[in-house]
Amino acid sequence: MADIRLQNLFKNYGNVQAVKDLSLEIIDGEFMVFVGPSGCGKTTTLRMIAGLEEINAGEIYLDDKLINNVPSKDRDMAMVFQDYALYPHMTVFDNIAFGLKMRGVKKQEIQTRVDRVAKNLGITDLLKRRPHALSGGERQRVALGRAIVRQPKVFLFDEPLSNLDAALRVQMREDLLQMYRALKTTFIYVTHDQIEAMTMASRIAVMDKGVLQQCDTPANVYRNPANLFVARFIGSPQMSLLDCMLTVEDGAVQCYVGEGKLRVSERLGIELMNRHAISVPLTLGMRPEHIRMNAEEGLAMTVYRAENTGSDTYIYLAYKETKSKVIVRAEGSSRHTAGARISICPVWEEVRFFDRKSGENIIL
Repeated sequence: MADIRLQNLFKNYGNVQAVKDLSLEIIDGEFMVFVGPSGCGKTTTLRMIAGLEEINAGEIYLDDKLINNVPSKDRDMAMVFQDYALYPHMTVFDNIAFGLKMRGVKKQEIQTRVDRVAKNLGITDLLKRRPHALSGGERQRVALGRAIVRQPKVFLFDEPLSNLDAALRVQMREDLLQMYRALKTTFIYVTHDQIEAMTMASRIAVMDKGVLQQCDTPANVYRNPANLFVARFIGSPQMSLLDCMLTVEDGAVQCYVGEGKLRVSERLGIELMNRHAISVPLTLGMRPEHIRMNAEEGLAMTVYRAENTGSDTYIYLAYKETKSKVIVRAEGSSRHTAGARISICPVWEEVRFFDRKSGENIIL
């Protein structure tokens, strides 16, 4: 078992509050990813779990045992760092075996475990080399091997793929997922890369300015962002956001964006009225794939840029009444020239409305 519970954690660096009142339960065997911009507190949280940072307030439990004062070496956790942290004077074998030697594991057992891990990671032919003779991907596999060979309760990863090129990151993501499935233990992973978070996590914990904004499955975080920060941060391209106001006219809910007007679907309109969202300053959120072009009743917008990625074309639109932009996903064969006029309408079942003052999703 490796359940981890964070309860009201605080971490300050002088007058700067890096983590604020963080409470979270990490379930045994799940792949939890902390994601957010630089300085959001994700790495600090990971290091507090590892015992590498002192906690100013709050509690950390491992399997219901308070571990605040348990030394890092006794927490039965293995950490993989961004810079690999390999000993340059040691061979790959000795780097992987180092932790076992420090724990007094017998020589034959060390040999067996290192050989098994090296075979699984495909680095058997590298065991006699030193780190300077390895590529970035090979060094990362050695760092992973050093963590795996300890057979810990929890694996901690601090942006382990950030130094690799794009193609190698994709391969290493798959390698990590295979390792996770094989080991069937708890993984806690820190990244600023939302693609890593979305493709690897059982659950994502989105952080900003030391505060946990939302923790949920990748699908729910994407489809139902808890607030405007999550809506902007998760998604590439990000969710399009337009300030709006809802009114009721002739029994139907209308969504006004500047001088433009959109008729809200009946089902959503009833829900919005039940949530007292009429005549309240709101922000309409739409994912690029949830916007219909050339709608008969829509907002007239102007194309100012189109990006073709091969399989898709992303069309960037400007609305004359506002400073906001809208991004629409179309087929890769689509062709749109700057200055062209397009009428758009959202897929109402997929849109989200946010309170403009608090930033909270009102129909989460």
